[in-house]
Amino acid sequence: MNDDVTPAPTATSVHTAWTPAGETPAGPPAEEAVIAACASVYDPEIPVNIYELGLIYAIEIEPGGQVRVEMSLTAPGCPSAQELPDQVREAVMAVPGVAACDVEVVWDPPWDPSRMSEEARLSLNMF
Repeated sequence: MNDDVTPAPTATSVHTAWTPAGETPAGPPAEEAVIAACASVYDPEIPVNIYELGLIYAIEIEPGGQVRVEMSLTAPGCPSAQELPDQVREAVMAVPGVAACDVEVVWDPPWDPSRMSEEARLSLNMF
């Protein structure tokens, strides 16, 4: 057995930032970075990201890097119901400082178009 082997990262390992000097200690993830990660996910049927659509209801970030996201879908029968939460989890886990991410789909309050940002309304011609 080789004692020089570094264990592979696990889902609970904390990502650290890389600089020319090497890795730097990670702190809790920045809220802006978690929001940007959520905004990188798109519903395949709608050309607007899920953050601007108003599908992200809450983001909680713990000091240890645990992130909890509450999101909804445009409708209970949404064909992307299985893949969107997984895509959000994967995107958030890529943010430096995130140790774990729990994504919960909630239905209360139900989503409606009033939750969309003005940018989303303009993109979808919904004035």
